Amino acid sequence: MSLLLKNGYVVDSANNFEGVSDLLIDGGVIVKRAENIGEPAETVVDCSGKAVIPGICDMHVHFRDPGQTHKEDIITGGNAAVAGGVTAVVCMPNTTPPVDDPKTVEYILKKAEKSKVRVYPVGCITKGLKGEELCDFEALKKAGCVAVSDDGRPVRNARLMARALVKAHYAGLRVVSHCEDLDIIDGGIMNSGEVSKLIGVKGMHRLSEDISTARELVLAGDLEMPIHICHVSTAGSLKLIKDAAEHGVMVTCETAPHYFMLTDEKLRKRDADYRMNPPLRTKADVEAVIAAICADVVDCIVTDHAPHTPEEKADFLNAPNGVIGLETSLAVTLTALYHSHKVELGKIVRLMCVNPRRVVGIPGGSFSEGEPADIAVVDLNEEWKVDPEKLHSKSKNTCFKGMTLKGRVKMTIVGGEIVYTDNF
Repeated sequence: MSLLLKNGYVVDSANNFEGVSDLLIDGGVIVKRAENIGEPAETVVDCSGKAVIPGICDMHVHFRDPGQTHKEDIITGGNAAVAGGVTAVVCMPNTTPPVDDPKTVEYILKKAEKSKVRVYPVGCITKGLKGEELCDFEALKKAGCVAVSDDGRPVRNARLMARALVKAHYAGLRVVSHCEDLDIIDGGIMNSGEVSKLIGVKGMHRLSEDISTARELVLAGDLEMPIHICHVSTAGSLKLIKDAAEHGVMVTCETAPHYFMLTDEKLRKRDADYRMNPPLRTKADVEAVIAAICADVVDCIVTDHAPHTPEEKADFLNAPNGVIGLETSLAVTLTALYHSHKVELGKIVRLMCVNPRRVVGIPGGSFSEGEPADIAVVDLNEEWKVDPEKLHSKSKNTCFKGMTLKGRVKMTIVGGEIVYTDNF
C-alpha cells in the first residue's frame, strides 16, 4: 500500500532534519522525504500541526510471554506499544522458561508475527538465569536475539561476566547489564532514605546500583568491550558512566521516564504501583538524571515495561516490582523535558527512536530512502489524563495514573501499515 503523509513537522534526527515536509511510503519503506510531494498514493493523510517522528524503539520491555501471559503477552503488549508510538520492542529474557535456547526464541518470533509491533528478543547471559554457566551466544544470535542479559538477576560472578562480555561481542550481541548487588539490597523494597524510614519499610540502598555499575565499567574498560547499563537511577552511577566514557570505555546507558519525573515521595501512600526496581529515588537523583540527559551522558529513554496484575500489586509489602509504561513514555518525556524547555524535540527523537536501535543493531530510526516505514504522528500539545482502565496493556500498574500529560500519539505506522489511530 502506498501512503503519503502531508504537511507534518518531520523530525528526522538521524539525518539532522527538522521541518515541515511530506513523506511518501510504498512497499513498507520510505520512498521520499520532500516538500510538496506530487506523486499519487492510495492513502493520503494530512498531518498539519502534528509532529512526524520515526517510530519509538523501546529497548527494555517485559512482555511476560512465554509463561506469565496472565500479566501480558506479545499481542497485548504490541497493542500497548503502538498506542504509545512504539514500533519496535526489545524483550527481556526473564520469562518462564527463560530465553536461554533457540526454541524459546523461535516461539517468541513466531507469535510476534501476529503482533502489531516489531519484536526483538534478548537472550539470557547464563542458563536459566542462574549465574552459573554461559548460554550459547552464537546459537541465540542465529535464532534471532539482538542482545543478552540476565535482567532482574544480575550476574554476581565477575569472572563469568568478563567471559560473557568477550563471547557476546564476538557473537555479535550487546551485553545489557542489570546493575544491582543483591547482598546490599537484602530484601529492601524501595529507595533507602527519609521516606522509607518514615513509613517503616526496608530500603534499597543506592550503593547496590553504584557498586555494580562500577564493576561493569571496570570490566568493559579493561577488556575493551562494549557494555550497556540498564535503567540508571542514581546520581552516583551517572557520574561513574560519564567518567568512564570520557576515559574511552565503550559504555551506553538508558534511563526511564519515572526516574526523571517522580521521586520516592510517591511511596508515602504505600501504593505498590510506585514500586519498581531500581526504585524511585530522591529529588537530587531526578535532577541528576535530567542533567545527564541534557549532557548526552544518557543514550536511551526506555520504559522497563513490567506488567503485574492488580491482585499482585494490592499488597504493598509483598508486591512484585515493576510498572507499565509503553503508552505513556513519549507523553511523559514530552511533558517533563520538552514542554519544560529542558530538552529539544530532536534530542528526544534521538533518545527514543534512533539511539536504542543503534545500541542493539536493528534497522530503522530515520526517514532515509529504503528505511522501514515505522512512524509515529504526534500532537505535541494535546493534554490527556492517564486512566489505567483505558490503557491497552493487560495489566494496569502505571505510576502515572491520574496525571495530566501533554503530548499524544495520534497515529502509528509499522511497515507502511496504519496500525493505530486516536481520533485522527
